[in-house]
Amino acid sequence: MTALQYKKKDILFPNTKVKRWKSMRKNKMFMNRFARTSNLVTRHLLTMPNSRLMSSKMLIEHNDPCTNYETLAVSSPKPFVFQVELNRPQRYNAINKQMWMEIKSCFETLSTNSDCRVIILKAAGKHFTAGIDLTDMMQLGQELSEIDDVARKGIYLERLIKLYQDSLSSLENCTKPVISAVHSACVGAGIDMITASDIRYCSEDAFFSVKEVDVGMAADVGTLQRLPKAIGSQSLVRELCYTGRNFSSSEAYNCGLISKVFPNRNDLLIGALELADSIAQKSPVAVQATKQNLVYSLSRTNQEGLDHIREMNKLYLQSEDLAIGAAAQLTKGEMPAFSKL
Repeated sequence: MTALQYKKKDILFPNTKVKRWKSMRKNKMFMNRFARTSNLVTRHLLTMPNSRLMSSKMLIEHNDPCTNYETLAVSSPKPFVFQVELNRPQRYNAINKQMWMEIKSCFETLSTNSDCRVIILKAAGKHFTAGIDLTDMMQLGQELSEIDDVARKGIYLERLIKLYQDSLSSLENCTKPVISAVHSACVGAGIDMITASDIRYCSEDAFFSVKEVDVGMAADVGTLQRLPKAIGSQSLVRELCYTGRNFSSSEAYNCGLISKVFPNRNDLLIGALELADSIAQKSPVAVQATKQNLVYSLSRTNQEGLDHIREMNKLYLQSEDLAIGAAAQLTKGEMPAFSKL
């Protein structure tokens, strides 16, 4: 008899005597062995390296979007609306390694959270972000100096850059629309960040800069890929990227990087929240499918985009959301309530 053959109340192990679960549970030897194994597992967890413990903790907390992050503050001011706030005001929200990792974790969590339909990205303190934390860059130089082999240095840097790229791509890959609400300085990695979002608002005091050339590097986490698609003018994109000069909120609006400018920061946050609330009341099936196809079509031909939405809608047109939304439009009644997704 093989291990694939079984009876209703029996569990068979190959080359061992058949035992019933009921008998096993009553067997003292089995229970003692189980207890000893549990103790070993506990001791293993207590001696596990911090990095592995952190990974285990993140898995447990993955479904909690308001996890206590060190560099982010997450809240939900309205139903289905979440705010992610860059929260290193004492460093002008400069992005250090911890923040890179937490941005990715946060947006991946919100992407699958059924209580979230739209996200506002804002920042605490005087500036939106001063870009990458230069303290981290100096520390990186020290770490590289301890590696003798050129190939190993290259592999180390490649992994680090990939971590940063994946962090900001999590905004674009998030299934929920992301609204960036920018005030004051948004430079360097800040441009990488907001170009990965869906909608960009700012206050009049906002200014922007593709700052990487001023610190002796090429932007490598999204600006050179996404800014040309956001603005459209290759000439202006290259001017901004080659010079690193500041450009104002009005210039950002005129070139299409920003879709609305508000007089001050307070009005900016009110406007972003009103927009988010409006989107959150729509069908989550419709909104998320729309974002998915917009992102997919951005770097593909029109026909590929059409093929993609056709494949999606042969399923999504069967959703209850279509009937609910159509009925509400026909009757001009109250805003319909859609189920969580």
